[in-house]
Amino acid sequence: MRIYLVVIDDTPEAAIALRFAARRAVKTGGGVEILTLLPPQEFIAFGGVQATIEEEALHHAEGLVEQAAGALVEESGLKPAITVRGGEGPRIIRDMIAANPDIAALVLGAAASGAPGALVTHFTGADAGALSVPVMIVPGSLTSEQIDRLS
Repeated sequence: MRIYLVVIDDTPEAAIALRFAARRAVKTGGGVEILTLLPPQEFIAFGGVQATIEEEALHHAEGLVEQAAGALVEESGLKPAITVRGGEGPRIIRDMIAANPDIAALVLGAAASGAPGALVTHFTGADAGALSVPVMIVPGSLTSEQIDRLS
């Protein structure tokens, strides 16, 4: 099965990328995997404070994924695979793609203005030719109607 890997965060462009991936998955008989990345936390000498910060980050990420998955099911009827991982985003994405031959594309949303985002910058820069799947970059300025027409 063709799987579209989408990275979700708090940005509006992530929701746009998810909509695009869901519509492509429906049209191609594929699926969607939603990945939320937990950024590495700074080390804090007080263990209890460190644990609280990490727990809050995990709850926030889980909330993002649940909201995105709910929107995906409601919009397309697809039930996505969900992954929450901590660490360096590009490395996690490369490892996930290498471990799952069903992943057919990495779908990222680019900011509507300004810098496109760290992952878009990374995967269109030095690592652009290193992945074994295409990278689909969905402009954050697209409306729902435009996404529906293009996907």
